[in-house]
Amino acid sequence: MTAILSETTKVRDEIVAVGRSIFDRGLTPGSTGNISVRLSDGTMLMTPTNASLGSLDPGTLSHLDAGGTLLSGDPPTKEAFLHTCMYCARGGDHAVVHLHSTHAVAVSILDGLDPHDLLPPLTAYYVMRVGRLPLVPYFAPGDKALAEAVGQQAGKHHAVLLANHGPVVSGTTLANAQYATEELEETAKLFLLLFNRAVRPLTPAQVQALQHKVVR
Repeated sequence: MTAILSETTKVRDEIVAVGRSIFDRGLTPGSTGNISVRLSDGTMLMTPTNASLGSLDPGTLSHLDAGGTLLSGDPPTKEAFLHTCMYCARGGDHAVVHLHSTHAVAVSILDGLDPHDLLPPLTAYYVMRVGRLPLVPYFAPGDKALAEAVGQQAGKHHAVLLANHGPVVSGTTLANAQYATEELEETAKLFLLLFNRAVRPLTPAQVQALQHKVVR
């Protein structure tokens, strides 16, 4: 019991620190975006509904059981199902970050991209931290059908981009999920800066050589 209490306290502080860092750097505006961590006992800590990531209170974070039932704290984000469906499909992952980051959202709105892999391998760190990025079709906010659509991709991809919405990224740790989400956003920014210009992405051989260095 002491160990799980210590873990919970540490994770609460980590979520608050990551949320503040993300918000302060303008990666998700207003009360958008949400973060969760799956604890060693299978329960989850998650950011509450209508909460700014820049002003989270560790004591009011939502504590949910493995099925998503609230155990304590404020009611969870309305997009809690995005987190639970990622955890169901990815047993080795313990954190999920979902943002409405500007450049990633912009890419999710562009027409004519490959929905199976939206961004080219522009940098080594994108390949190692994100890999392939599929597009999940648009659903209205709160539509539970979105969970099924994300779940269909989550078994093969730890990062997906929701059409006209934003990225959902899981990781083995909160730090890995955060860094992958930020790498996705920076690559989306590069992609938009270079759009309609001749580019030199990594070759298939270079991408393959990075596979053993994947960071999840």
